[in-house]
Amino acid sequence: MKTLFDKVWDSHVVAQEEDETLLYVDRCLIHEGSRHTFDTLHERGLPVAHPDKIFAFSDHYIPTDTQARAGGIAKIPDVEIRNMVELLIKNTDEYGIARFGWGDDRQGILHVAGPELGLSQPGIVLVGADSHTSTHGAFGNLSFGIGSSETTHVVATQTIWQRRPGTMRIMINGRIGFGVTAKDIILAIIAKIGIGGAIGYAIEYAGSTIAQMSMNERMTICNMSIEAGGRAGMIAPDDITYQFLANRPFAPKGHAWDSALKFWRTLPSDEGARFGKNVDLDAAAVSPMVTWGTNPEQALPITERVPDPEQQDNADRRIEFGKALAYMDLRPGMPLTEITVDRIFIGSCTNSRIDDIRAAAAVAKLGRAVVPAWVVPGSESIKRQAEAEGLDRIFIEAGFEWRSAGCSLCTALNGDQLKPGERCGSTSNRNFQGRQGPGGRTHLMSPAMAAAAALRGHLVDVREFGVRN
Repeated sequence: MKTLFDKVWDSHVVAQEEDETLLYVDRCLIHEGSRHTFDTLHERGLPVAHPDKIFAFSDHYIPTDTQARAGGIAKIPDVEIRNMVELLIKNTDEYGIARFGWGDDRQGILHVAGPELGLSQPGIVLVGADSHTSTHGAFGNLSFGIGSSETTHVVATQTIWQRRPGTMRIMINGRIGFGVTAKDIILAIIAKIGIGGAIGYAIEYAGSTIAQMSMNERMTICNMSIEAGGRAGMIAPDDITYQFLANRPFAPKGHAWDSALKFWRTLPSDEGARFGKNVDLDAAAVSPMVTWGTNPEQALPITERVPDPEQQDNADRRIEFGKALAYMDLRPGMPLTEITVDRIFIGSCTNSRIDDIRAAAAVAKLGRAVVPAWVVPGSESIKRQAEAEGLDRIFIEAGFEWRSAGCSLCTALNGDQLKPGERCGSTSNRNFQGRQGPGGRTHLMSPAMAAAAALRGHLVDVREFGVRN
């Protein structure tokens, strides 16, 4: 009896050496930050083994300000950022690598635009030059982030050396409650098992809750697997997966589709397959979540209060909580709903898909933002779809700023960043110290929760607005 992970891993083994395995890689996704890979190729005189299996995206460094984008690459004010964007064009053109970058109507975040294009498929091994490559595991594949030296190895050989992780299954059952989203589910999971709870494991998410989720919701779940320490996040493919993939540009067509579908249906974990670790979560018990501290584990239902370090059960935890509160400038015992925000960011590879934008718009139309609030679609195609639905007008009329596709304030690498001391309600995936800018303070939440905070100027339970998911 094999798990989904076992089936994908075993079918990609090229060689074994002691405790490391050489795996064949089906897809490799890169972005502007992959310049070191091309520098090494140039220095060693190495070719790209399979240019047709490498895909480049402009996302981390590309500006999202609509007016700045209209001025062209030459108008990017920061010279370093402009050079990064230009280098990706030069390097991909030199090696014949497909690029979805500046001026391309398919441009977007690699973990958003990639699935839209049909690059994420069941049963493959997909790696990316970004830790949140785990997003693609929502399609029933093994996807994980790799460093610059590993990216070079993949690009030059189409293989990668890895140590086999253990398997972990997180069973999520129950009906999701009013005002609760996939973002709340994954934050609840991380709060339960901790940021180290999945270290050494590839996670498979399963259960009735997952079975009812859309692909967009599943991608949100898998996206944050890395925040629990997991090597990868995976969800078995099913009819929802196949319907999403049908007719995508890079999906199989005709007889190839029929053959692929037959293979994909063999991938779900066998009944009775054993996992090294098992976790259960009752989805019906989850409330809208927010983070209060400096890692995704430090999250609570919005109805709770900031924890008191002195009430923690061990000295290390007391110190950890104390440092987090000092950085976040919060006092123990204060209601989470009393935490004010200076700005709002709705975007990132976690929550920038059309469903996320619709959910935020449904709240935004009920008032007007009292703090600066950005909405950054995950891809240009999502931007166009949202505009066709009139969602951009809802945001603009509500005082939000509607921007172009990219990572934006999630990574703070592109000129978009918080000022020291600024507090941000964010739909991104990380709330580490300085993640959104030196001295910036980040509270993670769902798109609807972020939109609600924009209207009130403080964290708020979105259920008060009465908006259905």
